[in-house]
Amino acid sequence: MPSDDAAAAAPASASASDGAGLEKIRALASAKDPVPVLNSHPGQLDERLGVTYLEASKDRVVARMPVEGNRQPMGLLHGGSTIALCESVASIGAFLHGAELGKAAVGVDVNATHHKSATSGFVTATATPIRMGKTATSHEVVVVDDAGERVCTARITCFLK
Repeated sequence: MPSDDAAAAAPASASASDGAGLEKIRALASAKDPVPVLNSHPGQLDERLGVTYLEASKDRVVARMPVEGNRQPMGLLHGGSTIALCESVASIGAFLHGAELGKAAVGVDVNATHHKSATSGFVTATATPIRMGKTATSHEVVVVDDAGERVCTARITCFLK
């Protein structure tokens, strides 16, 4: 159980359980440009990771994340942070596709390969669809560092319900 200090330090982001998450979903589904909605109402994990969305459509989602604050003890970008970024961008793409079908998207499978480490600056993730069906989507996510070198490649599958 988290301590009172941990709870006090937690961001005040909206969660689905308090009704504000539903408000964000409705705003995303109706937005001509989802980027301002994503950046002004981040999910709790995106907020903690420092994720900023640059582009968002059902065909392509781009976001960046700082390495600072997301390192493992050896000073390298934590692989879990990278994978969370990958699932976030793929899930937004799946959600924007699912919204057209009146469905929500939830991640059900993540496969990632880390190619090199990042130690400073930012990483940028780009999600593009492999397949977008009526019940599931698959996205490829490519993560690059500031020099444009590939840090990670992931494949994310989301279920539409």
